[in-house]
Amino acid sequence: MTIPLTWLGHASFRLDSPGGKRIYVDPWLTGNPRCPEAELQPERVDLIALTHGHGDHVGDTVELWKQFQPPVIALVELRRWLDAQGVTGEMAHGPNKGGTLQVDGIKITLTDANHSSSAEDGTYTGEPAGLVLELEDGFKIYFAGDTNVFGDMALIRRIYQPDVAVLPIGDHFTMGPREAAVALELLGTKRCVPCHYGTFPLLTGTPDELRKLAPGVEVITPEPGETVEL
Repeated sequence: MTIPLTWLGHASFRLDSPGGKRIYVDPWLTGNPRCPEAELQPERVDLIALTHGHGDHVGDTVELWKQFQPPVIALVELRRWLDAQGVTGEMAHGPNKGGTLQVDGIKITLTDANHSSSAEDGTYTGEPAGLVLELEDGFKIYFAGDTNVFGDMALIRRIYQPDVAVLPIGDHFTMGPREAAVALELLGTKRCVPCHYGTFPLLTGTPDELRKLAPGVEVITPEPGETVEL
């Protein structure tokens, strides 16, 4: 069974699980210059997973929760901050790195990431994280979040063996194509969806650069609002 994945621009994604759950990862919709207008008002949200507290990743989480009240999964400090914003939920939805939880048959594990993390008001929201989503049929997607390359991506390969890696490539705030190519070597993943590029002039990395540096890897590049089948 294929997994529909829709890029919403920048580092925001929507995917539909084999069990029919609609999952949003880092749902920055409002104010995202690359999010299509048709995606600004989701018809349903069954689960939200966040990598870290920066505004271009937390995005519309509070508003979406008020409308749909889905489980929101985030690192414990970020989850507490969201609770203070009215996003009530179980503390079971606030794990830390290395922790795996299960929501409606979907396993979510927080991994390491090298970046920073704070809310728009400057509040500390814990460390940044990556996410490994294991769907109901065992298919695994690794969302690296905002990070540089780091050697322990080899451990993510060893432990979780993701089928697809979603990696930032824009450079400046995250790794660019050169580091992303090494990340793919460490992860051993032969399919990659790049993100966090092209949103602003500072983000200069491109998928074509990644393709040149990572031969043998299928670099999948939907347009914002386009759905690809993984």
